[in-house]
Amino acid sequence: MAKAHQINPERARWLEVLGVSMPLCLSYLPIGIACGILLNAAGMNFVLTFLVSIMVFSGGAQFTLASLLVSDAPITSIFMTLFFLELRYALLGSSLSRYMRSESQKLVLIFSASMNDENYAINYLKFVTDKNWSAKDALLVEYYSLASWATGNLLGGLIGSAVQIDLVIVDFALTALFIYMIVMQVRQRLTLFIGILSAGLSIYFLTLVKSTLGIILATVLASFVGFIIENRVRHYSKDPDHTWILGKLFRPSATHNTVEDRQHIKKQEEAKAKVTKTDAQLDLKG
Repeated sequence: MAKAHQINPERARWLEVLGVSMPLCLSYLPIGIACGILLNAAGMNFVLTFLVSIMVFSGGAQFTLASLLVSDAPITSIFMTLFFLELRYALLGSSLSRYMRSESQKLVLIFSASMNDENYAINYLKFVTDKNWSAKDALLVEYYSLASWATGNLLGGLIGSAVQIDLVIVDFALTALFIYMIVMQVRQRLTLFIGILSAGLSIYFLTLVKSTLGIILATVLASFVGFIIENRVRHYSKDPDHTWILGKLFRPSATHNTVEDRQHIKKQEEAKAKVTKTDAQLDLKG
């Protein structure tokens, strides 16, 4: 009877990881279907749509690809736009490197190729807050989300081949997607400032060069300005008496601490509690 109720720990673990991934997987299905429909409207059949969803695995990149294909953008513009759009994953991946030091290069390569914004957020949070979270668990999250995303794209490609879609909706869907991405990231004044700066520079460079290359130039320049300001703010925030105006304007709020900051504060509080408890015990013994 005892054997009948025994649970396979490996099976229990993948089910536990599936439970963590399920909200993401469910949210990917409708977005993936929309993406598949748009890619089909841009000229891809359901097979190509499915392959792109696996090889690219990025909603932003795939929506952008659909828009660029509809506008007959040159291949160089498509390549450069997607390259700079996806370049952020180099920074995201570097923040997880500390948790991958003991893993094989093969696993790290597969993990890096399957990472996107959403599964990165889940894995980063779990790595920081759950000491039992492993690289294999993180890879499972990526596989589950990839399967859900690819399924949504495949369904969208099949629906798109059966339903006539007005191509005007492609540009609107892309605009709505990036507005959503910007709004979800605005938690500090600096982010809002860089977003407005990037929009202004994009309009200026688009009218100047008459090409989507203007958006790339605006993005790179605005990102560089944000990087400089953020570093300066971090440097001067250590000196509360400093009167640098940008430091006061863009200094992050105390309510927007990172997960690691909160973990560090929690550890400090636990250490203080242990010291207080030890002192109390010594006083009682004395």
